[in-house]
Amino acid sequence: MDGKTLQILIAMAVYMTIVIGIGVIYAKRANKSSEAYFLGGRSLGPWVTAMSAEASDMSGWLLMGLPGVAYWCGLADAAWTAIGLAVGTYINWLIVSKRLRRYSVRANNSITLPEFFSNRFREKKKTIMFIASAFILVFFTVYAASCFVTCGKLFSTLFGVDYKIMMIVGAVFVVLYTLLGGFLAESISDFMQAIVMIIALTVIVVIGTVQAGGLGAVLSNAQEIPGFLEFFGLATPTLNEAGQQVVEGGVPLFGAASDYGLLTICSMMAWGLGYFGMPQVLLRFMAIRKEEELKRSRRIATVWVVISLTVAVFIGIVGRQLFPVAHLTKSAAENIFITLATSSLPAILAGFVMAGILAATISSSDSYLLIAASAFSKNIFQGIFKKNATDKQVMLVSRVTLLVLALIGVVIALDENSVIFQIVSFAWAGFGATFGPLMLFSLFWKRTTKAGAIAGMIGGGAMVFLWKLVISELGGVFSIYELLPAFIFSSVCIVAVSLLTKAPSKEILEDFEAVRSGKADLA
Repeated sequence: MDGKTLQILIAMAVYMTIVIGIGVIYAKRANKSSEAYFLGGRSLGPWVTAMSAEASDMSGWLLMGLPGVAYWCGLADAAWTAIGLAVGTYINWLIVSKRLRRYSVRANNSITLPEFFSNRFREKKKTIMFIASAFILVFFTVYAASCFVTCGKLFSTLFGVDYKIMMIVGAVFVVLYTLLGGFLAESISDFMQAIVMIIALTVIVVIGTVQAGGLGAVLSNAQEIPGFLEFFGLATPTLNEAGQQVVEGGVPLFGAASDYGLLTICSMMAWGLGYFGMPQVLLRFMAIRKEEELKRSRRIATVWVVISLTVAVFIGIVGRQLFPVAHLTKSAAENIFITLATSSLPAILAGFVMAGILAATISSSDSYLLIAASAFSKNIFQGIFKKNATDKQVMLVSRVTLLVLALIGVVIALDENSVIFQIVSFAWAGFGATFGPLMLFSLFWKRTTKAGAIAGMIGGGAMVFLWKLVISELGGVFSIYELLPAFIFSSVCIVAVSLLTKAPSKEILEDFEAVRSGKADLA
């Protein structure tokens, strides 16, 4: 290990020590009860609520996946995805946050998403709770795998060590941290990590632009590549039989720009629909200490997201100017942020910037594992199979579940050619279509029935798999992002089945009207 690599490692170790310290500080408070462990006792302030929600949401995808897309095929895909996410963030905070915070209290003080849906419809057999928990287990395991892939790529690129070994090391660290501190520690550290992430992005894009000869030089280079700097066109790298981009005379080759029509734009902007069903964000709405503070959180979150997404996309554009042949596959393109950081900054600073990637990964993976573990231990184990389970038993089952899910995630992440963007897009679609329509209808349409809720979840979740694995293979208009058709199908299922089944009970309607009128008392 040379001196520069050692300095990077030391800087990252310092950062990780701080993160572990946060876990230790909040471990005692987190283990007081399952509510404290899973929801922090509804004690989050507006800044922590906003920043932790966005940090846990964006993950390493923001620092590696999105710049990688921009580096590989130009502006369009990355930009329209970013626009959709920014709009979705704002609308979610605007219309969902307050009513969910209020409704979760009214619905028997629900502390998990499956519990909220179950209590919202006052079900006795816990069918909704079981189905929601099962989908959370499936999609968050996939999500955790994407984070482990990020860890593996980061450490193997930095230190030249085998990808699989580094991926497993990263997974072990994440699991130990999540076991230690619970939701409150995770949220506090996410707040710090959100700050590190936005600083890291900004520093790299500024220094990279200067090294590339200024903004004009970056844009001029991008314009020379067909479709690279267009909102309505897409660059097409010329690939050889091995799937690598062809290089001639030190210049990467591109074919003619691909068409980019309205359907494709809608497909990419559909990423914004995912926010309505994203558990790690929705839980922050439920966890804030006061409903009135959500307005400030919305402003903070929106500004953070707009800045971070814009800078992340531009990093890919700058990277293509500075390192045109450094990454010749779609998977390798996701390392462009690492390449820029290690080549542009002194070793110590590069180490702290690399900690930004690790910060994003940890802030997401601990959220995913914690929510998935709570879905099983709190909602399935205690909610269905052992209703008289003590808090201590719930916590034990949660930790065992967390270990099992992490192990499955590690197995999924063993393929070092995995593309982070693609893994995240599938899990994002899964949550968006399974829970997004149901969340909106549960909060804003009092005619929604239990049968409609079940149909919406199953229909949306199943359509994600069907569209991704079967229908999209037909190509053409069917190649759109699976979230859009699955979200629409789930909504249709909810409306149709709700109208065909018996109207909600008087008690359910009273809950709905109480929440709509601004009351958050327990029913």
